[in-house]
Amino acid sequence: MNTSTNTFVLDFEKNIFEIESRIESLKYLAQSEDVDINQEITRLQQKLEKQVRLSYANLTPWQKTQVARHPQRPHCLDYVHALIEDFTPLCGDRVFADDEAMIGGIGRFKNMSVVVLGQEKGHDIESRVKYNFGMAKPEGYRKAQRLMRLADKFNMPVIAFVDTSGAFPGVEAEARGQAEAIASTIQECLQIKVPMVSVVIGEGGSGGAIAIATANRVLMLEHAIYSVISPEGCASILWRSADKVKEATEALHLTAQDLRKFGVIDEIIAEPLGGAHRNPQAVIERVGDSIFKHLKELLPLSGEELKKRRTEKFLKMGRHFADSK
Repeated sequence: MNTSTNTFVLDFEKNIFEIESRIESLKYLAQSEDVDINQEITRLQQKLEKQVRLSYANLTPWQKTQVARHPQRPHCLDYVHALIEDFTPLCGDRVFADDEAMIGGIGRFKNMSVVVLGQEKGHDIESRVKYNFGMAKPEGYRKAQRLMRLADKFNMPVIAFVDTSGAFPGVEAEARGQAEAIASTIQECLQIKVPMVSVVIGEGGSGGAIAIATANRVLMLEHAIYSVISPEGCASILWRSADKVKEATEALHLTAQDLRKFGVIDEIIAEPLGGAHRNPQAVIERVGDSIFKHLKELLPLSGEELKKRRTEKFLKMGRHFADSK
């Protein structure tokens, strides 16, 4: 387990942070002083692992939401740079502009030519502003449509990394047809005749997420969330109070475990002990292995069969929830 001190600490991780800080202090002391404190460091590392296991054993939905939003969690471009060789960004929707919140391009994954889509949130203030906090505008979704059509034309699988609190809600986005752009992107997902695998790596928020998650296989990290609305938005609508955000997360059933039970997602990818932000490299490798496994199962299928199964998958969800009312 990575014992480096995190600069961002979640409320329920304070005990973990204190132990990590003590370990780092002792390591610094061992370098600057001629003392043997390896035994004490080992004891603290064992205590740290026990505390992390205890803290993450039974996370509440709100705690999982906090983990999913952790700023040190690997984001879309981290996965792209680690898993996609020779990645070449393809910009613009050929109608209005480029949207940097929506990453799109071509590259090679495990020696396969693929089209890659995803929302990028950014890691610091400068990059978050650049990527608009991962909230795409209509041109971002139209760029995604263009790249899916490219994938279909050249028979390349589509890999999508989902991580957004939702589509951009600004007036200018609405003026340029945000709802239509999202709906058309979902329609494009259902029309293409190549394998499509989507992974919810952090937040899967509303139509902004499902626009690139209407895939043959939808995978989800263990501590990611996926819902029709953000917990804050749900609390403001149902209770008219931000104080009810914890109740909202319970009501939304937005955890990977809930969604797997409902059949909304196809697989939960386990995260390293303490969440993806504690060992980004390990979780990126696990995501890559899972994507490859599902692509191998999908590649032998014909284009018509892929399209048929993808459509039926989502129609089945609608029928199931309609019948359960």
